[in-house]
Amino acid sequence: MTNEYPNPFIAERADPYITEGDGCYYFTASYPAFYDADHGYDRIILRKSVTVAGLAEAQEKTIWKAHEKGIMAKHIWAPEIHKIGSKWYIFFAAGNSEDVWHIRPYLLKCDGDDPFNDNWTEMGKMQASDGDEEAFTSFSLDMTYFEHKGKHYLIWAESRPDSSLFMAEINPENPQKLITKSMLLTKPEYDWEKVRFRVNEGASVLKSDDKLIVFFSASGTGSEYCMGMVYMDADGDPMIKENWMKCPSPVLSTKDLQGESGPGHNSFVYDEMGRLLLVYHARPEAHLHKKCGTWCDESLYDPCRHARIRFVTFDENNLPIIER
Repeated sequence: MTNEYPNPFIAERADPYITEGDGCYYFTASYPAFYDADHGYDRIILRKSVTVAGLAEAQEKTIWKAHEKGIMAKHIWAPEIHKIGSKWYIFFAAGNSEDVWHIRPYLLKCDGDDPFNDNWTEMGKMQASDGDEEAFTSFSLDMTYFEHKGKHYLIWAESRPDSSLFMAEINPENPQKLITKSMLLTKPEYDWEKVRFRVNEGASVLKSDDKLIVFFSASGTGSEYCMGMVYMDADGDPMIKENWMKCPSPVLSTKDLQGESGPGHNSFVYDEMGRLLLVYHARPEAHLHKKCGTWCDESLYDPCRHARIRFVTFDENNLPIIER
């Protein structure tokens, strides 16, 4: 299959998220920071188009700006837009002006039916279920949502002490608060999950005919970044840890790519022709040699992470195959 989507799809937009709703596609991503935390990561952007391809050139609108001080002032990361029930929400992570690494997940709610044009209201920090004294008490980010067999779930990354993925159930009428205690989904175990940092983060959910699949990102955010996968039979209970199987090798890493490095933090979407797309970010290969044009010592502040697209099919076991 020939990938007619341009590569990069959208420059300098990491943690890309595309969803379809009400006949349109919406794109959001981390707005980059240049060289330090005071020069970017300061807003949530949104694009809208009737086709996925149209998002590449669509108007980009800032729908929310970081606070000047206090909470939600620094490191505005990895927004995701979801329609839960009849309402639009955006999950995102943010730090504090007094401590830029005091990062927690927050929620915005759209006041109307048009997420691109209507106002967004701050709902505040995500809340643990009653009696859960662990969720959101430490470095927490990269929240995603999915529905499965009539139940609604959130997955996020939290340092306990390694950055690991946790999952809990929510009531769709109040997605700001968990209704179950968080369950550990996956933690760094293999060498490829521990390069520079011990990290599992950036979950994205995909369903096939008989599988529930979660991609995640691992290691540091430079060229070592890569994607892993856990999956389970779709008829099982997602909140039972033993139902999940983890692939011992990454499903996409720098060695799998030409001209790119550090693939990660993806989402999935079907385009208007019904083709399944992997939407992810990766740096140019030049980043490996400190020649990407914006290189700096801390990869988080190098804006060369670009949104990209690859096609996905399924194998005989209904597990995803990424077009190389």
